[in-house]
Amino acid sequence: MSEKELLDRYRATGSVEVLGKLYAPYMSLLYGVCYKYLQDAERSQDAVMQIFEELIDKLRTHEVKSFKSWLYVYAKNFCLMQLRKDKRFEKVDIEDNLYESERKLSAEGETRWEEHDFEMLEYCLEMLNADQQRCVRLFYLEQKCYKDIAEETGLDLGKVKSAIQNGKRNLKICMENRKHGK
Repeated sequence: MSEKELLDRYRATGSVEVLGKLYAPYMSLLYGVCYKYLQDAERSQDAVMQIFEELIDKLRTHEVKSFKSWLYVYAKNFCLMQLRKDKRFEKVDIEDNLYESERKLSAEGETRWEEHDFEMLEYCLEMLNADQQRCVRLFYLEQKCYKDIAEETGLDLGKVKSAIQNGKRNLKICMENRKHGK
């Protein structure tokens, strides 16, 4: 049977056996495509099997003219989606990050704040509008979370986040201007 006939028969019957006959000649090609993107033999083998499982439903609803071309593009897209998922769930080694943080904290040449820096910070805090000033103080000095700040101030969560972000930016601008005598 030709590919077209196998496709038509599969669409009509839903027979996994017919789909297997259609799919089998392309398994090594798909493995190569998957390996090109995933760079892992075991994951590539799994991908070939997962693609077959997905085809059980896909081929009953999609009109496919050239099975080989369609399958190649489908496999490529499948692998790209796997890679995107991997990026979203990138693992972080907490030990490495703790070490890095400790190293940065203990680095020589660390900027030390002096009394006039704290005075400048207090002055700039006073220059913020009331919402920004209150939210920044609660967030940074009292270390409260957004939700607690919203409850305490009566502002909605979005306004709290905005006040903190804008307040932080305005503080930075004010302190830089004061440092440079502006």
